Amino acid sequence: MTVRVFAAGCTALAFFISGSLFAAGDVETPASLAGGKVIPVQEAAKLAEKKAATFIDTRSVVNFGKGHVPGAKAVAYKEKSDKTPNFDASQDAFDLSKLPADKGAKIVFYSDGPTGWKSFKAAVTAVKAGHKDVNYMRDGWTEWTAKGLPVEQ
Repeated sequence: MTVRVFAAGCTALAFFISGSLFAAGDVETPASLAGGKVIPVQEAAKLAEKKAATFIDTRSVVNFGKGHVPGAKAVAYKEKSDKTPNFDASQDAFDLSKLPADKGAKIVFYSDGPTGWKSFKAAVTAVKAGHKDVNYMRDGWTEWTAKGLPVEQ
């Protein structure tokens, strides 16, 4: 009996520790974007409806295929850099040539949500590349679908 209680306690402790480590890895992205604008999902939805911006989905192609903002382009951001505002973009891969050639065009970047660093990093990279109207839908795909907004597959 004592061995079973000890084993159960160890199992519970392992789940607690792994859960704590997982939660610690879910670092939220900054709530601001130097040189760009953080926009709420509702504002992004109006832009999508009017086709007034190019939407860039920075999630994996697999997740894009499961559903995305209508008309969005899949431009996956492949990150290896740290999840910090001062990330080293040279460690990552992002194809800037897939963004609008007109650097004045309105672009909306999104990924999963506030812990989705791919869209934040892509937006920062676009600003540094000279794009002038960069928007970051920080609440991302999670909030888009939670609000029941249109989805394309």
